[in-house]
Amino acid sequence: MKQYITLSEEVRQAKEQGKPIVALESTIISHGMPYPQNVQTAREVEQIIRDHGAVPATIAIIDGKIKIGLFDDELEMFGQSKDVAKASRRDLPYLLATKKLGATTVAATMICAEAAGIQIFVTGGIGGVHRGAETTMDISADLEELAQTNVAVICAGAKSILDLGLTMEYLETKGVPVIGYQTDVLPAFYTRKSEFPLNIRADDVETIASTLKVKWDLNLKGGVVIANPIPEESALDEEYINGIIASALKEAEEKHIKGKDVTPFMLAKVKELTEGKSLDANIALVKNNAVVGAQIAVSFNSIK
Repeated sequence: MKQYITLSEEVRQAKEQGKPIVALESTIISHGMPYPQNVQTAREVEQIIRDHGAVPATIAIIDGKIKIGLFDDELEMFGQSKDVAKASRRDLPYLLATKKLGATTVAATMICAEAAGIQIFVTGGIGGVHRGAETTMDISADLEELAQTNVAVICAGAKSILDLGLTMEYLETKGVPVIGYQTDVLPAFYTRKSEFPLNIRADDVETIASTLKVKWDLNLKGGVVIANPIPEESALDEEYINGIIASALKEAEEKHIKGKDVTPFMLAKVKELTEGKSLDANIALVKNNAVVGAQIAVSFNSIK
């Protein structure tokens, strides 16, 4: 796989110098937020990671290569291009072979990060089991990747457009630890809480870093979810956002929107129905995850 990977100068130097590195996905830029907020957020998130002692590595597929670390003009290109493919595990071979542009999802970012020797990854929220999956079998590849790829994912829980209960059941079946950072319950992306308790809580990043080291020292394959709630001041009211999600889901169903098109449709619809409040919340939680992710990366780097 190494022949397909190219490192940015910043990432290459960080590896040579043994600095902590944090992976970032590119789907959040191309499919998760509108322009120009997507590019602005990507730049700010990268800077937050630098400010907290780590090196950011935004990952994307460009011209037949897996780019680990993007230049400013590449971030801009992903923010503005309309023909960027959403790349998951199944898409990587085709996109690399045909030299098409691909924005990496959580699953693909985990694969590429592990191949580049990066074990800490910051995102907004993971994918999961979609509502109605008992009949559609619509389950995000993110969960399967968490079961087999040794990368820790710092997120604000699973996106609340999903079936959170079934998502937690799936992760438990696959043996994926879900660690609540300063929380006893699973955060639900836009809100700090859900009805689902977590069986692991960590109140400091050192405990999380030590847990990651021991897990992988034991050769227990797979990732770890670090669930970091959205900051209190940016969280949306639970009843309000759940009502909007229900309305958006109904519309997606009526329009027969399925598979990987569901999440971008839902995020855009929820943004429209909340008059932009959900986008503000999304940006706030990603930045918050970047702070915690960089701190975990620094701590993990000092003990691994």
